[in-house]
Amino acid sequence: MKKLLLFFTFLPLFAACDHIAEGDRLIEVAGPAPTETSKTVLLEDFTGQRCSNCPTGTEVIEQLQAVYGDRLVAVGIHSGPLGFKGTATVKGLATDVGDEYYSHWNLEYQPVGLICRQGAVNYTDWAKAVLEEMAKTSTVKMQVEARLNGNQIDITVNEEAYADYSGNLQVWVLEDSITALQTMPDGKNNREYVHNHVLRTPVNGTWGEPVTMTKGAKLQQTMTQPLGDDWNPANLSIVAFVYDDKGVEQCVRGNVEH
Repeated sequence: MKKLLLFFTFLPLFAACDHIAEGDRLIEVAGPAPTETSKTVLLEDFTGQRCSNCPTGTEVIEQLQAVYGDRLVAVGIHSGPLGFKGTATVKGLATDVGDEYYSHWNLEYQPVGLICRQGAVNYTDWAKAVLEEMAKTSTVKMQVEARLNGNQIDITVNEEAYADYSGNLQVWVLEDSITALQTMPDGKNNREYVHNHVLRTPVNGTWGEPVTMTKGAKLQQTMTQPLGDDWNPANLSIVAFVYDDKGVEQCVRGNVEH
């Protein structure tokens, strides 16, 4: 497994979207080797187009993904006071469901992340939190397949339980490579900024649907999602995960095939 070198600095826990100077602390991160029961880590990045510090958080995600690959699934949830829902001429990425998530978790600043829903984590601490979750094993194995079918996406989620499990299955549509406005760390607006792993919509409700499995059980669930008017089908993917009151048990991401 590769090692990751990240430079971080600290900021107060409840700081707003302030400018952060270049990091002054070095952390070396080495991920555990994957096994049959390895956990894929979900990082929910609560971000906003008006947040000048959010591009720095995105850079942290990119570094982590370069090391961990598919074992880290990041979702950009545009929301909150620094989110932007757009105008007639300027594209916005914030959504009502994103605002609902932001309020539900009682978040107070951006960027901030949930790492497998173990509480709010400032982006300067994402590397440590991701590594801690990645070291855990999961009782659920998952696979997701998605294919474009006319103006809709056909989705199949497969789950296998290594132990009894009861929680919720959540399925989301993400889009990469969206060019849209972003306030940068220098305070200037970049209208050519490329946003990735942007949450477009939940497929099976805001909080998903109940799922219960006994040890050794295999489940297959199918669902469909109409395409949004402004989505680029070539850049869509599906994220599926199971979670309960203790956090996210397992997560998987798959591209929408054509």
